[in-house]
Amino acid sequence: MSVIIKLENLSRVFSTDEIETHALQNINLEIKQGEYVSISGPSGCGKSTLLSILGLLDGCSGGSYHLNGKDVTNLDTKKRAEIRNKEIGFIFQSFNLISDLSVFENVELPLTYRGDLNKQQRKERVESALTRVDLSHRMHHFPSQLSGGQQQRVAVARAVVSQPAILLADEPTGNLDSKNAEQVMSLLDALHREGATICMVTHDPAGAERAQRAISIFDGKIVEANQPAVSNSIAKQPEPELV
Repeated sequence: MSVIIKLENLSRVFSTDEIETHALQNINLEIKQGEYVSISGPSGCGKSTLLSILGLLDGCSGGSYHLNGKDVTNLDTKKRAEIRNKEIGFIFQSFNLISDLSVFENVELPLTYRGDLNKQQRKERVESALTRVDLSHRMHHFPSQLSGGQQQRVAVARAVVSQPAILLADEPTGNLDSKNAEQVMSLLDALHREGATICMVTHDPAGAERAQRAISIFDGKIVEANQPAVSNSIAKQPEPELV
């Protein structure tokens, strides 16, 4: 399998007045095509900073980052945005849907910034993505008309509509009750079985164990990387009915 993400000796330092905070230190990490990786650790350990760098929302202070075989360490803002739009799908804890756009328009939004797809191609992509999350019947509704779980599934559809190299999920169940959280996690399981590459930040140990590989971060350093023995059995559980 090809390597989608490769970090070598990556660090991130935040400077405020005369104080330096080392958010990440000497991170070495590879994520291969089709892998499902979880990143966990206590608050302030650096996991969200790492996800921001992986998503090209932030840069590093040292080391290198290769995405899908390309060196993206020192790209300018415009180039980072172009690659982010095509190569990376985001799933946020707070959904980040635009309230005055319909479900269809929210999912279509990433495609509107691309010049390689016409209107009909965008329509087909959006309808396919919404079918995957079982929400094609809600495409003309607005976010306020959906439950929290449905809104997060719309966010998942928006993340996959560009057919990105990797999905980055930042606490995707953090704002959901247990039933909706299970539905979203089962959806991620299904996407992984279909071949999606997923990197998920989570504080939930049960959620972390669903991944093929669990990475723990403490004080800006990777302290553990393993393959939970229970991940396969969890992934094969019957999927709950989506509502």
